[in-house]
Amino acid sequence: MIAYTIYNNENSKEWVTFVHGAGGSSSIWFKQIREFQKHFNVLLLDLRGHGNSNELIKKAFQQKYTFQSIAEDVLEVLDHLKIKTSHFIGISLGTIVIRQLAEVHPNRVKSMIMGGAILKMNFRSQILMKLGNIFKYVLPYLVLYRFFAFVIMPNKNHKQSRLLFINEAKKLYQKEFIRWFKLTAEINPVLKWFRQQELNIPTFYVMGQEDYMFLPSVRKVVEKHFKSSTLFVVENCGHVVNVEQPTIFNQEVIAFIQQN
Repeated sequence: MIAYTIYNNENSKEWVTFVHGAGGSSSIWFKQIREFQKHFNVLLLDLRGHGNSNELIKKAFQQKYTFQSIAEDVLEVLDHLKIKTSHFIGISLGTIVIRQLAEVHPNRVKSMIMGGAILKMNFRSQILMKLGNIFKYVLPYLVLYRFFAFVIMPNKNHKQSRLLFINEAKKLYQKEFIRWFKLTAEINPVLKWFRQQELNIPTFYVMGQEDYMFLPSVRKVVEKHFKSSTLFVVENCGHVVNVEQPTIFNQEVIAFIQQN
């Protein structure tokens, strides 16, 4: 089972589950824990090969990684803790894991909060994937990861997010990075399906105004999925909204969950 941490709130029956992105860990939510624990029970996860799940599952997952299998890791923790339903908060690639879980087990997902959501790979991100596939066996993964981080989070005010993710990525193994990077082979058909299918689950997209790679596609999807989805754009903010603008992120997300 993947590693997890819980913060209980004796006055609430509601659960909020946080899912980080590729190369991160549950530590990226350090600016959320205190505020969210005031209102909900909090569950933090370390996905395969990340954070405290690094050594734990080094040998356990030799098969090809898929978004479905990673989503099932999350479900296994919920079942172990006897959590029937939860609100889910994700960042970057973590939003794909949440959407995959909701696709197969919609009865377990009360709402989805998608920070820095990835719904379509634009031309720039497609080029990034191709470069990564060419060099993933040649260059040290941290060289690639630093390059990706600068492309996705290029501005000065993105520096904290950049450094946080690079420092977390240092804890990965080269082989683990390659396993995760191979997920990009299935990402386009998966995202296409997500854009076409609207789930009957309240969904809140929280995007940075400067998230140039992913914000445009989210705007289009929210217009199409208007029955279930809403969008909040954070000014002067890039891809990792929970780190760059934590006060606004916490206020807006907590308010959304309380409404649902």
